[in-house]
Amino acid sequence: MKVRDLIIAVMIGLTAAHAVIADDAHHKNTDVKTAAGAALAEGEIRKVDKGAGKVTIRHGPIKNLDMPAMTMVFQVKDPAMLDLIKAGDRINFVADKVNGAYTVMQLETVK
Repeated sequence: MKVRDLIIAVMIGLTAAHAVIADDAHHKNTDVKTAAGAALAEGEIRKVDKGAGKVTIRHGPIKNLDMPAMTMVFQVKDPAMLDLIKAGDRINFVADKVNGAYTVMQLETVK
């Protein structure tokens, strides 16, 4: 076998192994992801302040912000989000730091 053929065979084998490993990792990942790739955090609405455009959420860990579980006030990206929620609602959401403020970028209520 020529060296070139050996290199091609090894590359094909590595490509196949990578596909198997990537598929296995994908199936083990239980985090729900958004289109942007950020994991959704779980939370419960404690207070909605439409006048200030803010919401208080008791939430679990927010991985993309390296934030532990706590209760805190967030701004919202779109004030129309506040019309979709009320105190006591359970939600999944994405938060990010925008211009120095923790902001809810996306949310969905959990039935």
